[in-house]
Amino acid sequence: MRSSLLKKIRQAVALAVFIVFCVIFLDYRHLIPEKYFDIPLWFQFVPSAIKFVTIGMVAGSGFLAVLLLTILTGRTYCSFLCPLGILQDLFSRIGGKIKRRFKRFGFKRPHTVLRYSLLAVTVLVVSFGGIYVLSLLDPYSIFGRFATYFAKPVILALNNFLSGILEKFDVYTIAHVQIPTFNALVYLVPAGFLLLVGILSLTKGRLYCNSICPVGTFLGLISKISLLRIKFDESKCTKCGRCAIACKSFCIDFLNKKIDNSRCVECFNCINSCPDKALSYSLVTTGKKKTETDSEKRNFIGGLILILTGLSVKSLAQEEEQKVEHKASTVKEKKTFPVSPPGSTGIENFNSKCTACSLCISACPNNVLVPSLVQYGITGIMQPHMDYHKGFCAYECTRCLEICPTGAIMPLELEAKKLTKIGTAIFIRDNCIVETERTACGACAESCPTKAVHMVPFEGNLTIPETNDEICIGCGHCEFACPVVPYKAIYVDGIPVHKAAKKPENVQTDLKHEDFPF
Repeated sequence: MRSSLLKKIRQAVALAVFIVFCVIFLDYRHLIPEKYFDIPLWFQFVPSAIKFVTIGMVAGSGFLAVLLLTILTGRTYCSFLCPLGILQDLFSRIGGKIKRRFKRFGFKRPHTVLRYSLLAVTVLVVSFGGIYVLSLLDPYSIFGRFATYFAKPVILALNNFLSGILEKFDVYTIAHVQIPTFNALVYLVPAGFLLLVGILSLTKGRLYCNSICPVGTFLGLISKISLLRIKFDESKCTKCGRCAIACKSFCIDFLNKKIDNSRCVECFNCINSCPDKALSYSLVTTGKKKTETDSEKRNFIGGLILILTGLSVKSLAQEEEQKVEHKASTVKEKKTFPVSPPGSTGIENFNSKCTACSLCISACPNNVLVPSLVQYGITGIMQPHMDYHKGFCAYECTRCLEICPTGAIMPLELEAKKLTKIGTAIFIRDNCIVETERTACGACAESCPTKAVHMVPFEGNLTIPETNDEICIGCGHCEFACPVVPYKAIYVDGIPVHKAAKKPENVQTDLKHEDFPF
């Protein structure tokens, strides 16, 4: 095709995909059912590859579809389906509007050593059982962290601003929502990548995509043998250079009439800009220039695909503390393990599959999932854990179980989730206000959905909490409800491998944040 229709199709599809992913991460009212997330998440390369290894063919075969798409059409994934790639295009367009020279690109030699070294390191680390480098550089996960850490708080702040204005006119159609906050150090990595990706795309187009991103580099290798490619009609080219100026990947050497297909993301800007119609996107015909290196390239790419598809499974409180007149607690909470989400089966399994995309954090209605700093160790930074000072795992909620794209959090039936033990409640008697102030409380017992925390006689008419480990599932209702600060009188200690809890005889209906008396 030689028409500008190609570019219009690319822009329309990319815009639709970008809107879909913004809705997925920013839908704070949870208006969209989780089942509609499956298709766009299925096409994300790294999460799909991890799920393929851990779950099976159908659930995680999206990355195979991307590989096939790349063999047929080149790096269209980077332009059409990757939310970070589309975000870079938006930044690049803004850069061109701000300063015209940003929009003038031109041919530049590839950063070959850097891009292939990063790809090799990523593959090597993953092959030996580490996922941190992959999760750090995965474009989908980077975009997810941008949306969750920076974009969503802005949306929530705007919601609260509008809510405050409407309330003055006695209009309550927009409810005030809580804006989650995380440890300040956790923001360093996503903020650093936001600056890196933002500055590079504003000034240098797809430089990040073609120099740092391991997915882009890997798909670039495959695109060298793709069936559909952009190519020159040498008889029509006048070497005006407009195609090179329009190319945001710096991959068109117009003087020699060559295109570096490993960097070309099929944006079709060059076709649209060529006044002589010398560029087209069409099937590559077999010619006399074919060399023996073609088979070597195919063997190399095939080896990388085998490495990726042959990975082992192993490779892979409250927001504002209420001001109550109680003595400050003195006994620290001794948490042995962090609490990983239900459905993750345990800490090691969760850490080996989670890419820290933050989708579960963004989707959690109770804000109990927060990015870790040191809870899982340095290789688990930004992977979510349960912070029961921030919220609690709602007894009737399975939202995070239904949206995880990598299989780090597996789907569970609601009844199975209610019997999944992810931690154990520990009672610190010396922190409890019943003990220290001889004051009636019982907030932990009232909030416990399984009645694993219950009250027993203490002194006079006073009662004090007692726990039943057999039916405790570690949901954190009790820890969140406890009014004692800075250290809770009851807290949940995680367990390395999740277990099945005994079914409680009587359970109560699910509670919400506003139901707590403290």
